[in-house]
Amino acid sequence: MNSPVSSRNPFPYSCDNKRYHTLNYHNKAKYGRKVHKAVLECGFTCPNIDGSRGVGGCIFCDGGSGYFTRPGLSVTEQLSLERNRLSSKFGDDIAIIAYFQANTNTYTSAGRLGSLIDESLAFPGVTGISIGTRADCLPDDILDLLESVSRRTSLTVELGMQSMHDSTIYTVNRCCTHEEFLDGYFRLKNRGIRVCLHLINGLPGETPEMMLASACEAARLRPDGIKLQMLHVIRGTKLADMYLTGGLELLDMESYIRIVTSQLEVLPPETVIERLTGDGDRSKLIAPHWTANKKSVLNGIDKLMRTLDTWQGRKFTERND
Repeated sequence: MNSPVSSRNPFPYSCDNKRYHTLNYHNKAKYGRKVHKAVLECGFTCPNIDGSRGVGGCIFCDGGSGYFTRPGLSVTEQLSLERNRLSSKFGDDIAIIAYFQANTNTYTSAGRLGSLIDESLAFPGVTGISIGTRADCLPDDILDLLESVSRRTSLTVELGMQSMHDSTIYTVNRCCTHEEFLDGYFRLKNRGIRVCLHLINGLPGETPEMMLASACEAARLRPDGIKLQMLHVIRGTKLADMYLTGGLELLDMESYIRIVTSQLEVLPPETVIERLTGDGDRSKLIAPHWTANKKSVLNGIDKLMRTLDTWQGRKFTERND
């Protein structure tokens, strides 16, 4: 496959004329075709909601459900509805990743989670599993289960890092320190489990330098994948109260594009970029409204990277010489 970027770019991990390691490239290399996530809501809660670690949840959380999920239905019923939704957009020849998305999906017994995973894998067209969770919810029996699943199918654990700065973690009521995050991350990697990290840009009180520092810390860990997202102010959250009373200044689109570009430069070239901007439920989005135009954000990142003649990982080796 020809490099889509400058001839000086040694990391041609794209089939979309991108200057970063795209998820589309990764999926086509791994599965031979496009893959789509079918989002699931399995009735889990979170230790930061039920009082085990905290109450009220993170200030940006509206309960953890994606806007495609159907709470109360079985995994099989949800996957059937998701397959119909995806087929209507992309055709019938699709591969599906069963995505346990809502809340903390390892905050349960290994037996219950194992049964739900088995049900997912039995559904026609499911070729892998993705599980969203917190780093402080990975006891040994859950890790045993995940390690076993990773030997049976393609497994990714999506782990919320959000920020490396404990001052920010305290402000957003995350109730999981960066040290605890590192412990959970390495416990997964020591089992050979694929991990995708989540980072949020624009968290309260953070400067662009702090956001870049979080990306550098993520780069040090060399994750398999990473998701970057602008902070969304969602109706009904504590963050919404903060914003509506003037207690939160949000990034504009141009600033976000510059920050993401600088983050991509320091990330390892082999790390798959699984998201560069979010596309949440517009009916609940209070701000920033520019995030609803995902295409413009992605095009802006592409344009700036071309203008700067830069690419993912360009500064990674410089930082590690």
